[in-house]
This record gives sequence, structure tokens and C-alpha cells, in this order.
Amino acid sequence: MERRLAAVVAADMVGYSRLMETDEDGILARQKSHRKELMDPEIARYRGRIVKTTGDGMLAEFTSAQDAVRCAIDIQTGMAGREADQNEDRRIKYRFGINLGDVVFDDGDIFGDGVNVAARLEGLAEPGGVCISDIVHQTVLDRLDVPFRDMGGQRVKNISRPIRVWQWTPNAPPKRETPAVALNQRVQFTASVDGTHIAWASVGEGPPVFKAPNYLNHIEYEWTSPFWGPFLAEFARKNRLIRFDQRGNGLSDWDVDKISPEAMIEDMEAVVAAAGLERFALFGISQGSAFSVRYAVKHPEKVSCLILFNGYTRGRRARGNAEDEAYHNASQMMVREGWGSTNRVYRDFLTTRFLTDATQEVKDSFDELQRISGSAENVMRISDMNSVIDNSDYARQVRVPTLVLHITGDNSVPVSEGRLTARLIPGAQFVELPGNNHVALEGDPCFEMFFDEVRAFLAKHG
Repeated sequence: MERRLAAVVAADMVGYSRLMETDEDGILARQKSHRKELMDPEIARYRGRIVKTTGDGMLAEFTSAQDAVRCAIDIQTGMAGREADQNEDRRIKYRFGINLGDVVFDDGDIFGDGVNVAARLEGLAEPGGVCISDIVHQTVLDRLDVPFRDMGGQRVKNISRPIRVWQWTPNAPPKRETPAVALNQRVQFTASVDGTHIAWASVGEGPPVFKAPNYLNHIEYEWTSPFWGPFLAEFARKNRLIRFDQRGNGLSDWDVDKISPEAMIEDMEAVVAAAGLERFALFGISQGSAFSVRYAVKHPEKVSCLILFNGYTRGRRARGNAEDEAYHNASQMMVREGWGSTNRVYRDFLTTRFLTDATQEVKDSFDELQRISGSAENVMRISDMNSVIDNSDYARQVRVPTLVLHITGDNSVPVSEGRLTARLIPGAQFVELPGNNHVALEGDPCFEMFFDEVRAFLAKHG
């Protein structure tokens, strides 16, 4: 055995099983041609070595990180041209992951943490794209004139620490500026009751607002999102904003035994303790609304007021509505079959329900946020948990000032659920906002109206 520093490249064909099922002979022939005419020659040109191949991918090693990155980008650029005449759902596309690390060489194969990280980076890459670790990015930053976008820290399977990731794609969207307030954010970790590590962060100054988690979160990547970034920055402009990634997604532990309402409340309690919060306004959007209500009932001494936005009292399968039941089942199938797929049908099904009137740039960003924030398995577990929630009894027990806001045309959570929440919570105020999205986008009328209402409410109760 020999141990030395190497740049490791992991490559994998996207949707291999599906492609083989539809046209086994054609896919094998095209794959063989791509290997012979493009991939193998490029690897040799950049002084790399193919360590091993699988049916749908390969592992290679290079002595130079710069050579490894140049090779991967050249291959991806070449592949785009070679497959351009194929229908989108039949195109062969690869993902590449590259890491620089200490690698064990034994009998022609390579092993070690450096190899494992490269494999996980490949899984995070966009189809047709390249993901590299932070150490690779630092090594090639001043030597390559190609744009890599900061994806923030990523929690990946079987790696205990978050990995900072940078991504190149052939048609990269315009660089998204990170709000200035985000530069002061420092991610910290705390342990919940069962030992699950929960990632949390705090930014801004002023009266504290604690945000409950919603669907999928990523407390680093959200700052570069065209819908989350401006929204969070506005909240933090006059308040200390505390957020966390729920278990199973973002930078918190993904490999967890329990995803349940009880565990969610325990995680909220752990973050409140870690952040040293004595009394605070509690903000919940969508799923976070339900858990905010439960937390406020359990800890009325901690919560000065509740702000609930586009939330629900009853999950989709708890409403007794056949259409909601059918949508839940369809969305679970879409996640199971199409999470990370190149086929836009899967992504559009999940995204347009949340962002009916958004631009394509915003929808693409939301799709990417979903993909990198959690695995298909965990997304389905979280969705199943949310679908059966019924907070009716909890809502009746709330004894803190509550503001309920809902966008009238929200296609993800109907405004009727917002009205129900406001009716059940004693003394709650209810405000309808114009629009058709599940979030308040900067530039939409509801964005300013939301913060006008929230600022006035916090001035009185927060």
C-alpha cells in the first residue's frame, strides 16, 4: 500500500437505469463512443489515470487538481455537443465530483476519505455539471478562467463534517449577490435530545425572532436564493434572526432514526437553549406554522408573539379532501422517481405549486435548493409527517398574541387553511396578501405589505 496526495475525479451517468430500460443497445453504443472518442482521450491528455469503471461511471486520479478540473469541464462541454441532437429525456449526461486529498493506493485501486468525498460531490452536481471541494477551488481559483458558484456547506452521506462545495455548470445563471448581513453569519451546531446534530445560525441585531423550519432548508445556501435571500435580509434588518435546518436536511444530520412532530419540537428547544433565547417572537412559514403553534402551547413563557405565514392547521391528508390526498400521493411518486432527474417534468411538478407566478430563474433556484437540501428518502419522510398533522386542538390552546398572514392565491396551501388557523387561535389577527406564490418575492406587492404588517405587530408585541 502507498499513501499520497491526489486529485480524485468521480463521474456518474445520470438516470442510467432509466436510460438502459428504454434503449439498452443504443445507450451502450453511445456510451462506448463517448468513452473512446472523448472521455478517455481527455483524461490521457491531462495526464490522468482511470482507476476503475462501472456500468454507469468511473473513478480517475490526477497528480494535478488543475488538470483534473480542466479535464472534467472539457468532457462536460464536449458531451453537451455530442448529445445535442437527442431528446432531452434521452440524453446521456454525466455528473463530476472532484476532491484533493490523501489517498491510499493498493493493488491498482484507490481508497480513503479523499475518494469518498469526491463520490459525494458527484452526487451533488447538476447533470452536465462539476462540483469541487473547497480545497480544490482554492487550488485552482487563480489558474482557471471559469466561474464556480459557491454552494455553501453541504451535509453528505457517511461524512461527519459539512463539506463546502463549488459548482460549475455549462449555462451558469448570473451570480447571485449575497446580502451583506449574511457575511456575519456563523453556523453552529447543537445536539438534540436523541443526539442528532442540528445546524443553526443567528444574524442581525434587535429583538429576537426565532424562525421555525419549513419543508426544506439550508441556512447557508438560502442567502444566495433570489427568494429567500431578500426575505431573510429584510427580517434581519431590525431584528436578531435565529434559524436552523431541521433534522434530515440542510447542514443538520441526514441519517436520523426519527422524523416526527415530537422530534421537531425537541430540536426547536435545543436551538433555543443553544442561542440563549429567553423570550422571543416565533415565526413560522408553511410547515413551520404548525410547529410554531405547538411550541407556543408548550412554552408560552418563551414566546412573546406568533407570526404565521402561508401555514396550515391540517396537513394535506388530514383535510378530508380527495384532491389533496391525490396530490400528496403524486408528489411522493415524483420525489421517489425523479429527485435530481434531468427531466423537467419532475421538477416542474414540485416547483410550480410553490411558485406559480415566479420567473424561471427563481423556479430554477428553488429546484436547486430542494435538490441539495435533502435526499429523496428524507424529503418523503418529512412530507409524510407534515401531511397528517392536525393542529386544531393545539391552535385552540394558544394564549399569545398571533398574527396570521396568507397570500390569497397560494396554490401550495389554500387561503382557507390560513383563515381556519386564525379562527381557531383566540384573538388572532388575519391579513390576506395579494399574489399567487407560496413565498413573498422581493418586488411583489405582498413583500412590502408583509413586512409593514409584521413590523407593526412586532413593535407592539415583539
